[in-house]
Amino acid sequence: MKPRLRTRAQSSAQTVVEEWGSLTWLAGEALTGSGITVGRVVIKPGKSNPRHCHDRCEEVLYLLRGKLLHSLGDEKIEMDAGDTLAVPPGVMHNALNAGETDAEMMVAYSSGRRDFREES
Repeated sequence: MKPRLRTRAQSSAQTVVEEWGSLTWLAGEALTGSGITVGRVVIKPGKSNPRHCHDRCEEVLYLLRGKLLHSLGDEKIEMDAGDTLAVPPGVMHNALNAGETDAEMMVAYSSGRRDFREES
């Protein structure tokens, strides 16, 4: 398989802006032909992304800056910059920015096709 390089300008075109923050997809099957998905997530202060799961892949997130209260199944986990969390497939989760500045994290999924299912 021939590697595909994505420049910063190309990657920034993959940003999705939401009311709660943004997601910028850097790698994945559709972007780079990769078997994993990598992105950057920003959550605004006091906001949270929807509670959801990924049925067919594991998610690992690394908090670069900020403070999160992450729900993972029935657990609540406080996260500070430098913390890493691994979310097993099929486990409902979301993150609430519990700080006063944007929370910024890197996320990686064990599949090039990140599936997403919101909690009903």
